[in-house]
Amino acid sequence: MTDYEIIEALIARDNDVTQEFFFERCRSLFYAIINKVFDYEVDYDEFVNELYIHLMENDAARLKQFEGRSSLYQWLKVTAIRYFIKKRDQLIEDCSKETPLEEEQIIHQPSMASLLDVQQLLEAMPNRRYAMVIQKLIIEEYTPEELSAEMHITTDNLYNIKRRAMLQLMQVALNDIRAYGKK
Repeated sequence: MTDYEIIEALIARDNDVTQEFFFERCRSLFYAIINKVFDYEVDYDEFVNELYIHLMENDAARLKQFEGRSSLYQWLKVTAIRYFIKKRDQLIEDCSKETPLEEEQIIHQPSMASLLDVQQLLEAMPNRRYAMVIQKLIIEEYTPEELSAEMHITTDNLYNIKRRAMLQLMQVALNDIRAYGKK
């Protein structure tokens, strides 16, 4: 496929072309961008999701700007680097302002023990953004609209992040159970 055929297929939301382009053809390019732009771990799927939303905003206006003066991959590299340099502080942030619990609080509130277990699992999650999303949506009971506005992302993207966060939390919990069983 030519660069223009790929662009047209992406604009037409052709799932096969989109999947192959972002998850096969661009994989090494995107990992290079992730390593260049971020000094912390970034989930590949989340990176692609953010970039795809950026490219498809306003009826794919950014994709329609491609003029062929360079290869599609070079254009995408520049576009992605510029976008993620601006967004890198919003992709993953540890904005928790909580202080550690006092021992007396734990004794007087029996439900605090289970909250501590959850906090321990959240702290064990490798992706801090995922932990923050679970913390705010489930424990602090933010509405999805509030949290997506705070994070400067769409609500749809927040739901995707939450889904991946819950999968990661489940994996951390299973690993914790396995480790506890070995003691």
